[in-house]
Amino acid sequence: MGELDGIDPALHDAYVICRDLNAQHGKTYFLATRLLPTDKRPAVHALYGFARMVDDIVDVDVNSADVELPDLPPDTAGVSTVDRQAAAKLDVLERRVRAALAGDTLSASRSDRVLAALVDTTDRYGIPHEYYYAFFHSMRMDIPGTPMFVSRYRTMTELSEYMYGSAAVIGLQMLPILGTTVDRDVAEGPAAALGEAFQLTNFIRDMGEDLDRDRIYLPTEELAAFGVDEDVLRESRATDRTDPRVERALAHLIAHTRAMYRTAEPGIDMLAPAVRPGMRTAFTLYGDILREVEDSGYRVLRQRARVPGWRRLSVAAPGLAAAGWITARGTIRGRGKIRTPLPERA
Repeated sequence: MGELDGIDPALHDAYVICRDLNAQHGKTYFLATRLLPTDKRPAVHALYGFARMVDDIVDVDVNSADVELPDLPPDTAGVSTVDRQAAAKLDVLERRVRAALAGDTLSASRSDRVLAALVDTTDRYGIPHEYYYAFFHSMRMDIPGTPMFVSRYRTMTELSEYMYGSAAVIGLQMLPILGTTVDRDVAEGPAAALGEAFQLTNFIRDMGEDLDRDRIYLPTEELAAFGVDEDVLRESRATDRTDPRVERALAHLIAHTRAMYRTAEPGIDMLAPAVRPGMRTAFTLYGDILREVEDSGYRVLRQRARVPGWRRLSVAAPGLAAAGWITARGTIRGRGKIRTPLPERA
């Protein structure tokens, strides 16, 4: 069975664009997606393609996303043109997403093809629309000049608002696609926790790069408890010397993140059997990033921790075999129904 079997042929190119975005930008995520049953993969690619398109506006290059730019209002707050363009493009894109989900016709542009895959996935799996709007809210928190902009978070509680839209909703969007063996509301807590654990892992891994963008996502009170302030971070970034205070702070934050992984782990067994190997692979590989941070001597302010290719393959190989076996066994035996009640549409 091919990935696109059962999908309207007119949408095949839209899903291929999303798949290519996943393969190009989400190495670990894409590898885990390859372990899912073939009929689940296109929808996951569609969610990734949408998120990546928004990220390209916010974090990468305002001109890289195929979104028409409206006339910009005069700058009255010292906000750069790039940031004002990003905020304007995000507004345009959200309006287009809302219109597309309401049934408006989409064009043949690349960004509209991504949206076409998103709309099809949303309709087929009954994904609540409010998850996408929460994502837009968090992305505005990343753009200077918007009313929601935040460049520093004082506590984990403050950070949780950002992580809900940028991470927790990703796990919640996935649930209808993956399917659960329990009522979906039971699995939502672990799914949201897993998204946030992945996000915190990224914050630790990307600490140096984020600092260059004038962002500190790790809560400043958590860092200050170990004597770490912004000057200490910038000194470590500039000199490639990891301050012992930074090491202790990162060890604490890694322990906190691992606790979130433990909260999320029971949710994997709530998923449909055929998707568990892929999710366990993602769970393991993202957890390995934290181990790489430790093994590097907590040098994330100077180098990005990466899981070696051989490790990714060694984790994925048995998962791929297990995924194939479970899928085949489920087909042969006609295993029990997977309960995926559809929520009300937004």
